[in-house]
Amino acid sequence: MTAEAAPAWRACTPTRHRLAEGARWMDGKLLFVDLLRGDLYRIRGVGAGDPEPLLRLRMPLGAVAPVAGGPPGRWIVAAGPGIALTDGRGTLHWLARPGERPDRAMRMNDAGCDPAGRFWAGSMEVHAAPYAGSLYRTDPDGTVHEVLDGLTVPNGPVFTPDGSVMYLADSARGVVTRHAVDPCSGTLGPPEPFAFFPPGEGRPDGMAVDDDQNLWVALWGGGRVLCLGPDGTRLRTMLLPTPHTSSVAFGGGLMYVTTALHRLERPGPLDGAVLTGTSDVTAPPVRPYRPAGGA
Repeated sequence: MTAEAAPAWRACTPTRHRLAEGARWMDGKLLFVDLLRGDLYRIRGVGAGDPEPLLRLRMPLGAVAPVAGGPPGRWIVAAGPGIALTDGRGTLHWLARPGERPDRAMRMNDAGCDPAGRFWAGSMEVHAAPYAGSLYRTDPDGTVHEVLDGLTVPNGPVFTPDGSVMYLADSARGVVTRHAVDPCSGTLGPPEPFAFFPPGEGRPDGMAVDDDQNLWVALWGGGRVLCLGPDGTRLRTMLLPTPHTSSVAFGGGLMYVTTALHRLERPGPLDGAVLTGTSDVTAPPVRPYRPAGGA
């Protein structure tokens, strides 16, 4: 495997973000969050000006998914201490707030839906205390279940197109695990080691599974995105002109990578940008949350 620099990485918009995350392709546009600001944005096209704000929650926002079957502008969000549904004005209707604990300051982190429409979201202690985080599954009836604990900084989860496999990164530990999933019930199998990244290589952050079932991993602190085959073989490494690569998405013949200004003493001109380059990779668009009986 050789590292390759995508031709002409460029910033999608002039805006720079403190911690851009959660890149998702939806309806021909890119969604992403600025996690620490609590904002959700949409990019309508490369070079189309500043990103369009869709939500401003005033609390950390890890990731979102659209809600199927309802009016436009409805989202399920992993935000602040828990998981909530929003209406078109951004009002939060909490499904669960497991992070409201007297003993620890917790917040939600990355999240995403499986092909069946269940919403999976990770939590972490705000200072990344070891093993304080968990993974939660929100079912179509709106119930929220803790399915894994003992995590530190969970990122992902992402799923294969048939929903039978989930990949989950624990960024602080530098590991990606693979889990069998029952596509009908959402029952999660035990973790299987899939990939390990030593500190000098960067920490596994946001991920995506492409249409060939390869796993793409953004390496925070490593300035690169790595492609792994279903057997864990390293297939491709894409080098980027900024160290804090945080998530990856594909759509419209382009590869999108979010980046961050967070914890950079001397930011460069592209740090904090949403970067894009041409790509021959295709991947499913964002999967919606599918509530029972419609929204």
